[in-house]
Amino acid sequence: MKEPIIDDVAADLEPTFPKLSSQGVNVFYGDKKVIDNVSLSIKEKTVTAFIGPSGCGKSTFLRLFNRMNDYIDIFRKEGDILIDGQDIYHASVKVEELRKKVGMVFQKPNPFPKSIFENVAYGLKIQGIKDKKILAESVEKSLRASALWDEVKDDLNKSALALSGGQQQRICIARALAVKPSIILMDEPASALDPIASAKIEELIHQLKKDYTIVIVTHNMQQAGRVSDNTAFFYIGELIEYTETKTLFTSPEHELTENYITGRFG
Repeated sequence: MKEPIIDDVAADLEPTFPKLSSQGVNVFYGDKKVIDNVSLSIKEKTVTAFIGPSGCGKSTFLRLFNRMNDYIDIFRKEGDILIDGQDIYHASVKVEELRKKVGMVFQKPNPFPKSIFENVAYGLKIQGIKDKKILAESVEKSLRASALWDEVKDDLNKSALALSGGQQQRICIARALAVKPSIILMDEPASALDPIASAKIEELIHQLKKDYTIVIVTHNMQQAGRVSDNTAFFYIGELIEYTETKTLFTSPEHELTENYITGRFG
């Protein structure tokens, strides 16, 4: 049996497993069950959207894939969460290494009170990288990938907190990209932004899909329809429907899904 350690080897092999998958997953906060028997698979280099009303468990489920729920004392999980076919909750998995492979972008931009350069280089420096040339090249590459380089290249010593909200969110994306993840989780990444900044984030997601597997939680169904290949609809902790985005929005199988996407509740 292959030892379940998340590493770079799988990236060089023909994928034989889904990039991400869950098998019979239940999540509890204390005695309360918040995720109920969810199984799904996500292909590599696709965008998957999680939709559903507030409190339905979609953000909790998203955070299983980088073990962010571990910080919650009353969190308990049953079932398996797999990346490249490997159990990321196995005792041999180093969580710090896992989170290098699984980047996270939160609802509200959260740049550090540091310069633009230091924000993007932060994860690399934590890893012990000190070579100025390597840092500079990585920062530029990450800012280019997040479609921000041309806007900030002459002001890299400027505080990231002085940027607009949309720019701050792209700084956070660049910071996640700098440590070379293969997966990016996005929890409502555009909900705090104006429509123009939101459109830039959506355009960026399209570009990033060429190189990354992206999972996005969103309340904005129009956004889910624009950016995602597949969509999962959650309701009260259950996965009600999961299929191609176009199919889910035009001919959903379940009445509950149809009622939600047509605005009858939620």
